Amino acid sequence: MPAEHVEFTPGSLDRAATFYVAGHRGLVGSAIWRLLESEGFTGLVGRTSAELDLKNRQAVFDFFEETKPRYVVLAAAKVGGILANDTYPVDFLSENMQIQVNVLDAAVAAGVERLLFLGSSCIYPKLAPQPIKEEHMLTGHLEPTNDAYAIAKIAGILQVQAVRRQYGLPWISAMPTNLYGPGDNFSPKGSHVLPALIRRYDEAVASGAETVTNWGTGSPRREFLHVDDMASACLHLMEHYDGPEQVNVGTGSDVTIKEIAETIARVVGFTGVTEWDTSKPDGTPQKLLDVSKLADAGWTAQIGLEDGMRSTVEWYRAHADTLRD
Repeated sequence: MPAEHVEFTPGSLDRAATFYVAGHRGLVGSAIWRLLESEGFTGLVGRTSAELDLKNRQAVFDFFEETKPRYVVLAAAKVGGILANDTYPVDFLSENMQIQVNVLDAAVAAGVERLLFLGSSCIYPKLAPQPIKEEHMLTGHLEPTNDAYAIAKIAGILQVQAVRRQYGLPWISAMPTNLYGPGDNFSPKGSHVLPALIRRYDEAVASGAETVTNWGTGSPRREFLHVDDMASACLHLMEHYDGPEQVNVGTGSDVTIKEIAETIARVVGFTGVTEWDTSKPDGTPQKLLDVSKLADAGWTAQIGLEDGMRSTVEWYRAHADTLRD
């Protein structure tokens, strides 16, 4: 076990230290890996799920004992959109709890100096005041369609806070808004709203379809952050922030789902009609993060939404043949 209450002052991370990115093949993990490589980190360590099952507690402890990472980003998680979360709540709760508890416990045992836990903005109440401040966590009922995933992420935040209290390790948590970009999941049944819309409109263009039908009313408001911006924010927080409270990571502005659909249609070249299936759920009416804490730490988003979507569409089209169904 680590010595209690380690003295720590945020600053530049050692580019030669062993740095484990859990979930380095996922949307966020791969972006963080790319950024760390470009920043000159030479001790990066990653394992695929086939190489290391993070649900296997002994395997995770053995891995940490063997590699002894100084820094860790915990970006590994079972993720999905409204349909997947609503259909498989047991999977989202159980698997994410196992992953988090195993990695965080093993990191404590190995004395990991600096760890960033990646959460999700779904931790906040469905009807939280807008924009949502970090202090709004655990002040109201969660969105029922993804409450199981949210509870797992809340547990991760609390475990990080508990580690800080019990052992004094300078671990932190970051709560991203809706993320998108290269490496996203474009599966029709497992994706989040933006990649699902990109695939739907792009396939409509390819097939010559005259209409596209989307879930809900199109009225909910959402905030979107490019994953490369998210990676930049994570490194910035690891080098400039130390505190028990999670930090919201977003742009501080939002748009309606209808506006997003219109933008994607324009980007992919769809000129037909968009229809809305109002029998399907909308989810949370609005989810806009207050990012003042992040701004106070010296970071703001750089990638505009339309530019980000154009690059994401280009990536999707370049990799369409190899994406999961």
